Amino acid sequence: MKALVFHGMKDVRVDTVDDPKIEDSRDAIIRVTSTAICGSDLHIYNGSIPQPRPMVLGHEFMGIVEEVGKGVGNKLKVGDRVVVPFPVACGTCYFCNHQLPGHCENSNPDHYGPEGGLLTEKGGALFGYTDIYGGYNGGQAEYVRVPYADFGPRVIPDSLTDEQALFLTDIFPTGYSGVDWGEVKGGEFVAIFGSGPVGIMAAKSAWLRGAARVVIVDTQQYRLDKAKRTTYCETILWENRKDVVEQIRAMSNGRGADVCIEAVGFEPDRDLIDRAKAVINFEKGSPKVLETCMSAVRRGGIVSVLGVYSAPFDNFPIHQFFDKGIKIVGGQAPAHKHIDKLLQYVIDGKVVLDDIITHRLPLAEAAHGYDIFRNKKDNCVKVVLKP
Repeated sequence: MKALVFHGMKDVRVDTVDDPKIEDSRDAIIRVTSTAICGSDLHIYNGSIPQPRPMVLGHEFMGIVEEVGKGVGNKLKVGDRVVVPFPVACGTCYFCNHQLPGHCENSNPDHYGPEGGLLTEKGGALFGYTDIYGGYNGGQAEYVRVPYADFGPRVIPDSLTDEQALFLTDIFPTGYSGVDWGEVKGGEFVAIFGSGPVGIMAAKSAWLRGAARVVIVDTQQYRLDKAKRTTYCETILWENRKDVVEQIRAMSNGRGADVCIEAVGFEPDRDLIDRAKAVINFEKGSPKVLETCMSAVRRGGIVSVLGVYSAPFDNFPIHQFFDKGIKIVGGQAPAHKHIDKLLQYVIDGKVVLDDIITHRLPLAEAAHGYDIFRNKKDNCVKVVLKP
């Protein structure tokens, strides 16, 4: 089959690789009909999260069931059209039973542990997301093996197109998790940092949960324009941190937002000073967006962290966390927890997901998709690939 393979930093190619096979009785083989490039994939592409060997990338995919193992039972059948949540989760361990599939105890046996270290004792497995997260080939391919197929995949009705349903795999559940962790119940002022796909999905989710005011912050005007068109939120162009914080406080009688959602992670747009600081402190990337959230949130508010952070940072403002009484929550989104409810929102027409797509490419042009997404070319917000 053809698949997008990571070979090294900024080196991804569509190669011919072996077709996947059933390896366990709970496996299924999916013929991929649509897949997407996620901002998290860029951390591997950039070399910020190490992957020493070639690997098929991609954790946002859907398709048709081609084969099922005997252990799947009647949960799936050949011909079913499914979306697949991005965590690889067994459905039976302690964490799966507590709706924490990203911490599955069984899906990442070689690198799992309670510590959550830099390269050891990681969480549960993720599709197409390095050896330290399970080593499973991903879905930017013509076919993919899906373990624990009696627990993860959800059947999609024929009334929905692929593009209407595809983002149930990751970015919609992730955006929704940020709002859920933020305890939005109705009437809140929600500030979202990052106008990429996850930030836009968080804004859509905030409206679903009854937020009174939603503002998105970003450094790129074209991304803010996309957010405004697709979510009807207010926007702030990041020119400097102080100005952003002051604007958010001015919107809230000087207090700050009730909830700040961090949807950028450790690789934000950085200037020379930011980069020099990282070198001096032996750090990867920058925590500046998280730190800005902590300033922009009100006392007693919640900072919900969806952006990836893969390394420690010096001088983290723990004094501010304590003095303001901030609640900070984050991690891999529990996609399995929310996917059924979110699928129903899509079926009922309460939310539209495919309006964020800016580029549709054949799988053969996946490397070009990575280039334009990573480098913010051609007003790229979201790339969907068709195998």
